[in-house]
Amino acid sequence: MGAKLTAKGRATRSRIVEGAAEVLREKGVATATLEDVMARTSTSKSQLFHYFPAGKDELLLAVARFEADQVIEDQQPELGRLDSWEAWERWRDVVVERYEAQGDTCPLGSLFLQVGRSTPGARAIVIELMRRWQEGLAAGIRSLQATGRLPAGVDVDARAAALLAAVQGGVSILLSTGRSTHLRAALDQGIEDLRRAAPPLS
Repeated sequence: MGAKLTAKGRATRSRIVEGAAEVLREKGVATATLEDVMARTSTSKSQLFHYFPAGKDELLLAVARFEADQVIEDQQPELGRLDSWEAWERWRDVVVERYEAQGDTCPLGSLFLQVGRSTPGARAIVIELMRRWQEGLAAGIRSLQATGRLPAGVDVDARAAALLAAVQGGVSILLSTGRSTHLRAALDQGIEDLRRAAPPLS
């Protein structure tokens, strides 16, 4: 539908999605209602269904896409500037701070529990998020290679995949325990393993 909307329509749809994201974070996916979203965004029922004809599930998927975009956006500009070891440390701090602030509730995970990962489009959102995230890490590793901080023989895609898996594992434990200890350790170890591949100083 997005391609058929006017600029004003796209802005209105985005406002509804962002407002819905706020409501869902505050009230929880299971208890928030369309009426809550309408009140937050000053939207009528007919207006809401104009932009989301399939109702709540369609809106939830739109919010999931928004939340997935936020995961990447919250890591910027650090994720896009991984061209030195100091930059990698700054990125590490941003990731830890983001997930510590989020706490033991994951908005994106809660949305997928509600709509189901088998819902058309749901799995694609996760796949696209992981692709973008891994590509950002891979670009950072290539930047280190380009500046001579890493040898050309380093398997970029494997290293990026391992770092992303480390983050996801640490976040999963944080969501279960409320503690960021494992996330910190996973990131520190992942970056240290990468640094060990660096050529010795002459």
